[in-house]
Order: sequence, then structure tokens, then C-alpha cells
Amino acid sequence: MKQFMAMLKKNENNHPPSTKLLNLAEQLCQELQSSSPNLEKLVGAVMGCKSKTYFLTNIHVVRACVSVHIHKGEHDEACKLLKCCKAEEKKELVQLWHEIHYQRFMEEHKIHFLTPLQKFRCRKRNPPPTSLCPEGLKTRNYPQEVRQHLQRFAAEVTANPNKKQRDGLARDMNLQPTQVYNWFANYRRRKSR
Repeated sequence: MKQFMAMLKKNENNHPPSTKLLNLAEQLCQELQSSSPNLEKLVGAVMGCKSKTYFLTNIHVVRACVSVHIHKGEHDEACKLLKCCKAEEKKELVQLWHEIHYQRFMEEHKIHFLTPLQKFRCRKRNPPPTSLCPEGLKTRNYPQEVRQHLQRFAAEVTANPNKKQRDGLARDMNLQPTQVYNWFANYRRRKSR
């Protein structure tokens, strides 16, 4: 830690910082516990330096910074950091985004864990920004032609297909049999309302 702080101070005006310094930051972030005072000190030094954008290209440094912000209850700061970081691991960044919002929800409602439904609702209310999902959010809806085929089958044949029919539809639509089963269960539920 002392070596990193000394190197950071010595290389304060170097843009970009040396590879050795960046690697040392990554190593320290991996070694230190998420709520340790040393990690807070490290994150404070990284976030306070002129070349912090270079450090925020490393997923381990980003994770450490987000962890410290969450520990301090600084959810908005953690979100801002994720929006501007340049790490390549977009899937992990999206997961961190969701974890921030899960933690915020738990603190607001004074609960210790979230059910899968609460997590789902939390993700729906707080979608990640396009900077984390440049290709857009994945939708769970089936393509229009698949939906039309399933709706036609439900209207013309049956809304409650047997296993053999579901397996055939799954094969035709390139879906899993479970997906077809769930689609028809949801279809019947929607129709009964």
C-alpha cells in the first residue's frame, strides 16, 4: 500500500500512469477486503488523482470503488462512477449497477435480503444506462413471428397443449420446451383476467 501511494505521488503528472502502477492498483484492489480502511484509502487516492480515468479501465479497481461507495451509502456516486468508467467487462458492470440498486432498496426498506421478485422489480425500475449496455437491454420477449405462431396455435388448436404438442412447437420455434410451457401458462393467465 505504501509503495502504491509513493508511486502514485511520484507519477502524479504522468498521463497515462505507468503499467506497473496500474497493475499494482489492480493487485491491491483484489487483495483488500471490501470494507477495510485500507481499501477506502486506496480508493480515495485513485479517485483523487488526475489520471483516475486510466485506473477506471480496470474492472477490479471499478469494483473496489463501487464497493466503497456502497459501504458508505453513496449510491448516486457509485452510479456516476459506473456511467463514466471505461472497463471492458460490460456484463460485470451491469451486475454492479444492479447490486447498487439492490443495496439501496434494502437500506430504504430496512430489510436484509431481496426475493427474486423484488430483484426483478428493482432491475425494471433502474435499468442500466446505455454506456453500460451499448447494444441495448436484452428483452425477454420473443420475436414477433414466434409470438404470432404461438398465438395462432392457442387460438386455432388449444391454449393448453400437451407435452407432445409443446415439444413440437419448441422444435419449430427453436425454443426450449419449458419456454413454450411457460408461454402458454402466461397466455392462459392473461386470458382469464
